[in-house]
Amino acid sequence: MASPFRGFGAVFYKEVLHVRRDPGTLFFSLLIPLMQMVVLGFAIDTNVRQVHTVVYNADGRQESRELIDRLKNSDTFNVIRYVENDHDLNDAIIGGKARVGIKIPVDFSDRLIHGMSAQVLVLIDGSDSSVAGQAINVTTAIGLDESLRREVTDATAPFAVDMRPKLLFNPDSRSPNFFLPGLTAVLLLNVTTFLTAFAIVREKERGTLEQLFVTPVRPFGLLLGKLLPYFFIGFFELCNILFFMRFVFRVPIHGNVFLLALLSIPYLFVCLSFGMLISSKANSQAQAMQLAFLTFLPSIFFSGYIFPRETMPIFFRVLSYFVPASYFINITRGIILRGAGLQHLWLDGLALTAMGTILLVIAARRFSNKVIMT
Repeated sequence: MASPFRGFGAVFYKEVLHVRRDPGTLFFSLLIPLMQMVVLGFAIDTNVRQVHTVVYNADGRQESRELIDRLKNSDTFNVIRYVENDHDLNDAIIGGKARVGIKIPVDFSDRLIHGMSAQVLVLIDGSDSSVAGQAINVTTAIGLDESLRREVTDATAPFAVDMRPKLLFNPDSRSPNFFLPGLTAVLLLNVTTFLTAFAIVREKERGTLEQLFVTPVRPFGLLLGKLLPYFFIGFFELCNILFFMRFVFRVPIHGNVFLLALLSIPYLFVCLSFGMLISSKANSQAQAMQLAFLTFLPSIFFSGYIFPRETMPIFFRVLSYFVPASYFINITRGIILRGAGLQHLWLDGLALTAMGTILLVIAARRFSNKVIMT
């Protein structure tokens, strides 16, 4: 009777030879997971620190300056700007430049000196639930500690320093309001990049792409002809996402939907260009999937979708500026939740346009090289 393990050694030796002849498989299987673990282990910090804060100090005296120093020394708030009026205070938060706004009234010091309760308005961007919760807790604790140091003569006022937090844009702290606008960037990246990379690699495996190279089609025309169908698919997917977000999950859209559609165009071209670059590098659909995941994970962890970018170390914070999803998430949350306009988001749109142009030119050159080689 033949052994059930007959031929095991020969097949095992054959597979070992295949693995040795394909170092790319070993690289993606062994080194990439370790690289991702090291990068994410150093970059991700769930503790909310150095939240961008803008201050409107209408009082300007010693007591108000001491309160601001207490806020800065807490390591939770990073005062990036001082403003002189309510409009600039609100505009900084709506534009996404700051997550927290502190307004100290003009009679703050006088009320404390006379033993009365002094209120401080704390405006908090509620579109990020983790930042909002930490800002409320820290400001309330600082206000309580300041109150314990001072004596209040008014029996009806329990606190000398009465911190009044006010959640903006998402007062009910609904999870869909926070997650879904950011998830839009991740879903669009998934749809456009994977579709483009897989479709072209599939043609490469079948040999039909090489047939296109020997036709009179110019490289840039070939590139746009390949990209545009998937651009329309991505744009249709964006419309579906916005429809479900608004009417199924009841996420209010406070800004201009047409502005969101306009600023989505450069982001879609960035994602499509990534797919083209991946397809020009990959020789199989398995390699295309592995390369696509290299862009997928940074778009989740380094874009501010889940973890605030302010908490990252300097190196990874700088790296996040090269992640296109960082800009598009600011656009989606800005328009959908904060009602931001073009005057607040034009820089994000400009950055995406520059990235899309650069990636499109690189992809076109790689296609040109393939045409020359063919």
